[in-house]
Amino acid sequence: MLKIMDYSEFSVRHRGLFQNPEIEEQIRRMIKDIREKGDKALFAYIKAFDKADMDNVEVSEGEIEEAYKKVEPDFLRAVRKAKQNITKYHEKQRRNSWISEEHDGILLGQKITPIERVGVYVPGGTASYPSSVLMTVIPGRVAGVPEIVMCTPPAKDGGINPYTLTAAREAGVDKIYKIGGAQAVIAMAYGTESVPKVYKIFGPGNIYVTMAKRLVYGAVDIDMLAGPSEVLIIADNKANPRFIAADLLSQAEHDPMASSILITPSVELAHKVQTEIGSQIEGLPRKEIIRESLSKMGAVLIVPDIYRALELANEIAPEHLELQVEDPFRYLGFIKNAGAIFLGEHSPEPLGDYLAGPNHVLPTGGTARFYSVLSVDDYVKKSSIIYYSRQGLEEIGEDIIKLAHVEGLKAHANSIEVRIREGANSVEVRRGEER
Repeated sequence: MLKIMDYSEFSVRHRGLFQNPEIEEQIRRMIKDIREKGDKALFAYIKAFDKADMDNVEVSEGEIEEAYKKVEPDFLRAVRKAKQNITKYHEKQRRNSWISEEHDGILLGQKITPIERVGVYVPGGTASYPSSVLMTVIPGRVAGVPEIVMCTPPAKDGGINPYTLTAAREAGVDKIYKIGGAQAVIAMAYGTESVPKVYKIFGPGNIYVTMAKRLVYGAVDIDMLAGPSEVLIIADNKANPRFIAADLLSQAEHDPMASSILITPSVELAHKVQTEIGSQIEGLPRKEIIRESLSKMGAVLIVPDIYRALELANEIAPEHLELQVEDPFRYLGFIKNAGAIFLGEHSPEPLGDYLAGPNHVLPTGGTARFYSVLSVDDYVKKSSIIYYSRQGLEEIGEDIIKLAHVEGLKAHANSIEVRIREGANSVEVRRGEER
């Protein structure tokens, strides 16, 4: 089920966004429809794809109150603990505007401004993803975003999963809309009579949601294009095979395309993990998905030593990287490409999914080589501040003029000349002489 191979047999495959021309064309038509017809087109797509016939898509206060009556107290307790940890962690990321006085009356700085309105997409229907709500909403609240709206698919009766609704209220969502799929992304990107236009869209989804995010980018910003989830575990001969098997299984249950890889110098450990997987999988309700995922996208790679494992991990650039080795901090400096790094045998990937505090929205498909984990920075804009006195401008004016002339931009040069040069050289003086 989980193939054991020498690392030299393994080829790194960076899995980007799946390209599907038919889906792309379908979503382009949806964008045109919703932009031109607004709610009329949006409601038609909700009926067609969400299978819900509604004339109002905004969740009411009454529906939220009812949701609170349906969820268990221990769920709310867990959500509030997660909120506390996520908030505390992300508050450390918050930046302040600043101005620095240089010399000769020169002031330089940076202004941090929260995005005015952001949209969050949360997968739903019969499923519930309260952790996705917390991870995409709380950093926005910490950043100071004034308005956060959320879209999530309704059930056929028009209702929303109560766990999703209560998590949204706890996280601080301002408005919730019963819209799923690509139509939700398009509605938030362009706005309709019912749904306000946002300036950036966050959240995971299926190929339709991801394709829609790609196609509306430019009209709005997006967080990232997320693909199937991944875990890569580096383990030495002292690692616990039971723990490793459990972690590989936890990732594989996400999706048949989820990737679960173990890299180890220990052949003995590899076989023990294989045995543990066979034992643990039998009690899992999603075992068919797990089997497909492990057979298609899973592997155990045998390497000469831990350092070669780290090199290979950097090539793969996984979403989640676990170091189940003795003294994991010893190897932390060798890791260059990973979305999140879990150190030690008591730091499994699901810890980061739910309650540790760091964000679980992470780069996938090898994009950890250049993308970062979702953070407070994603919810703000940065503007430069520049103030020069006359003396300060005069000191560098001739250099600016030279560079502008090299680029053939004489009007740029003139913008400096009229400020620092007096006499016949300035355009204004020449014009006066001509008159």
